Amino acid sequence: MSIGDWTELFDGTRALPPDVRKRLRQVARVVKVPAGRTIFSPDHVPENLLFLVEGVIRVSQTSDTGREIVLYRVEAGESCVLTTACILSEEAYHAEGIAETDVTAVALPRLAFDRLVAEAAAFRDFVFAAYSRRLVDLLRVVDDVAFGQIDMRLAGRLVALAQGKDELGVTHQRLASELGTAREVISRQLTEFQRRGWIEQSRGHIRLTDRTALETLAAA
Repeated sequence: MSIGDWTELFDGTRALPPDVRKRLRQVARVVKVPAGRTIFSPDHVPENLLFLVEGVIRVSQTSDTGREIVLYRVEAGESCVLTTACILSEEAYHAEGIAETDVTAVALPRLAFDRLVAEAAAFRDFVFAAYSRRLVDLLRVVDDVAFGQIDMRLAGRLVALAQGKDELGVTHQRLASELGTAREVISRQLTEFQRRGWIEQSRGHIRLTDRTALETLAAA
């Protein structure tokens, strides 16, 4: 599959010198992954750095007790920094990446990545800038889980998952995974939101009936 000059699709690669962009186009390849497929998993050592062209990858971690927490999502125009970290440290993943939608990505082989990081300062700066931004996001997740109030976090996540719509198909278990808590906690809080008239819910489905109230709580 050809997607033309894919380096134009990413802010970081677009700013690279022409010779570096040419090297990237020569060594990278386009891959497609259907929705629901596992892209990487714990104990798997990455062989490629992925630049996401289309779709969404959900990156999550599961505890020994089976509780899952969503760490972040990789969206179009981004690279997976967990993969970057594993390639740099030559270690296996400690999390799982699932194609939340059909995914089209550009895969940069590990050897080419190592060479470009070593030889091209502009590419190295791009890699570490993206890494730094995502590290801040992960620290925010830790802060939310450790100190955030679940009602505020849930309100914000409902609004975010709805993506501007009033209807979303989501289970209590998925919301629990998104927020790193127990399903029972989510169920109690959703019941309270429904009592206040902010949502209506049925099995696997939630309708936002007062988006303003949810946004106000999330921003409190």
